[in-house]
Amino acid sequence: MSTLIKHKSWILLLLLLIFIPGTSFAQVAKLSNIAITRQKDQLLFKMNLDGAFTEDMKKAIASGITTSFTFNINLYKVNSLWFSDKISEMVLTNTIKYDNLKNVYTITRFWKNSEPVTIESFKGAQELMTQIDGLQLVQLDSLEKNAHYRIEAKAEVSKFTLPFYLHYIFAFVSLWDFETDWYLIDFVY
Repeated sequence: MSTLIKHKSWILLLLLLIFIPGTSFAQVAKLSNIAITRQKDQLLFKMNLDGAFTEDMKKAIASGITTSFTFNINLYKVNSLWFSDKISEMVLTNTIKYDNLKNVYTITRFWKNSEPVTIESFKGAQELMTQIDGLQLVQLDSLEKNAHYRIEAKAEVSKFTLPFYLHYIFAFVSLWDFETDWYLIDFVY
């Protein structure tokens, strides 16, 4: 009987070692300050990504590793009896790279414009990486008055491929992989 208890104890210990580390490194990133506004003939969208930068990620960026955040934003017309109609689907990417020689961060927000922004402050670089502001979702004349619409938004750290020999050195990179839950915003136009 005592060997059965020993085996159960070892199995329990093994399960704890397998599952507890994964939960202790769970990413707590979330979307916040989500808003939609009208400006002239456009429906505009804005949001922030909070808690995206871990200490390991900051160290890796400071060593020159390029990191990208991807934002998925979908706009649907909600139909009560049938599937919703997808009006707009956008995948936005923000990329950061640190230049050790110049001591500057280069942020590229491909959805904003094609020109990279260079900034010396990491705090300023973080703000640019985690904000979506003034995104034009759709022309207002393509929306029906008094119709029900839904915006779905989600963010994730893009996976990038390191050269094979660096996989062993940067084993912590897998701890960056995260994505937020889908956030839903319902509105009537």
